[in-house]
Amino acid sequence: MVLHLYLQLKNVIYLFIKMIKSILPYFVAFTAVFLSLISCKDDVIPKPKAHLRLDYPTPEYNFTSLNCPFGFELNTLSNLVEKKDCSFQIEYPKMKATIYLSYKPVNNDVEQLLKDAQKLTYEHVIKADDIVEQPFINPEKKVYGMFYLVGGNAATNTQFYVTDSVNNFVVGSAYFYAKPNFDSILPAVNYIKNDMRVIMESFEWK
Repeated sequence: MVLHLYLQLKNVIYLFIKMIKSILPYFVAFTAVFLSLISCKDDVIPKPKAHLRLDYPTPEYNFTSLNCPFGFELNTLSNLVEKKDCSFQIEYPKMKATIYLSYKPVNNDVEQLLKDAQKLTYEHVIKADDIVEQPFINPEKKVYGMFYLVGGNAATNTQFYVTDSVNNFVVGSAYFYAKPNFDSILPAVNYIKNDMRVIMESFEWK
C-alpha cells in the first residue's frame, strides 16, 4: 500500500516538473517583455544643450586719476592694473576677461600707429564683412578714434583706438580667457563692449 502511494506521488511530481519545463520559455519571454515596458517609462529624454543665463550688476563709473597724459571713466566693478609706460590692464575676474590698454606717444608717426591698430583688428578675421567700424570724434576734447566690433569666434570681439593726432595714441582690446564661442559668452561680451565704449567716449588728454 505504501509502495503504491509512493509510486503515484513520484509520478505526479514527474508530471509537474515536465509541465514547468514546457511553460518556462513562455514565462521567461513574458517577463522580459514586461520589464522592458516598465523600463521605457523610466527612460530619461536628453535635454538640448543650453547656455547659462548670465546676469551682471548695473555698472557704475568713476573717472580715473592716472599719472599719465590721459584719463577715462572706469567701471567700479573692474580691477585696474598698471603696467609700464602708461599701459594698463582692466580685469574682470568673474567674466574671465581683460581689457588691454596700450599707450604710445606720437612722434610724427601717427599714420604708422593707425596702420598698426587696424592691422591688430583685421588679423582676427578673414573677411572684412565680419568687422563693423564705428568712428568717434570729439573735437572739443580733441579725441578721435575708431570702435571695432569683430563678429564670429575671434579671440577679441571688441577693439578701439583713440588719439589726439599729435601727441598721444591709445589702443584698447578685450580678450576672454576661454575657448572662443560667441554664443556662450554673449552676455559678457555685451557688458564689456559697453564698458569699452564708455572708456573711449570719456577719454580726456592732460
